[in-house]
Amino acid sequence: MTVCRPRVITLLTDFGNQDAYVGIMKGVIAGINPFANIVDICHSIPPQDISTGAYLLYTSYKYFPKKTIHVAVVDPGVGSRRDIVCVETKDCFFLVPDNGLLSFIVQEERPKSIIRVTNSKYFLPSPSNTFHGRDVFAPIAAHLSLGVKPQQLGIKINQLEQLDIPKPVPKKAGQVEGQIIYIDRFGNLITNITKEYLIKGAGGQKPEVRSKKPDAFEKISKEKILSKCNIMETTIGKKRIVGLSKTYTDATPGEPLVLTGSAGLLEVSINQGNAQRYFKVEKGSKIIIEIGQSPF
Repeated sequence: MTVCRPRVITLLTDFGNQDAYVGIMKGVIAGINPFANIVDICHSIPPQDISTGAYLLYTSYKYFPKKTIHVAVVDPGVGSRRDIVCVETKDCFFLVPDNGLLSFIVQEERPKSIIRVTNSKYFLPSPSNTFHGRDVFAPIAAHLSLGVKPQQLGIKINQLEQLDIPKPVPKKAGQVEGQIIYIDRFGNLITNITKEYLIKGAGGQKPEVRSKKPDAFEKISKEKILSKCNIMETTIGKKRIVGLSKTYTDATPGEPLVLTGSAGLLEVSINQGNAQRYFKVEKGSKIIIEIGQSPF
């Protein structure tokens, strides 16, 4: 006898926890599939902040079981002509407004299929123009968890809306300009500069160009290359930080440091403090990284 395991449905919204919106979505899902395993990723995204929603979805989705259904509702265009899409990748499904919420993810994964949701058979009756989370996203997610195929939801399309995600910009030899793309509740400043970007820069390569002799590069230990970043200098505004730390405690309490965070991105922090307040910056603020050329 085949045992049908409950499917995981994740929820990520800008609805907050003050109102009943999230609870209502869960009620709709449970009414259709009482055995669905609903997991909250985050509901504290700033209202209408699509880029933050995209970042948090990107840093979360890969830690869930295969065939998870990820529902993300950060939807300033609710009720308008914007599309709702069901996107299937190698391991999971995404149900989102087509407004750029998958911009980080599709840079790493090519969708297997993109379906524009049009089949109202899977909506609640008489959907409102202001609460598609309840009337469209929640019931569709529940039906998907019961085995409805994405192709049953609507029409196949080939493209998704994309955000203009900032990339690091090389300025001169050993120097790159990055940008703060997210600030967490601790005030840590997460940038768009990856660990791999640092490794290539510290190894003497142009970060944006793959080496013509990768074997020669691979012979050098990545740890050894990154140790070269101990003479790395980070500039935010008029303040500078020297070195690349491994942990928050590498700096004394109240002092700034730079490290690679859990998402593999360069992060500026204050040990037991708040880097956003310390540096007086916001999302989108610039950051300059300079790596010296000392010998190994």
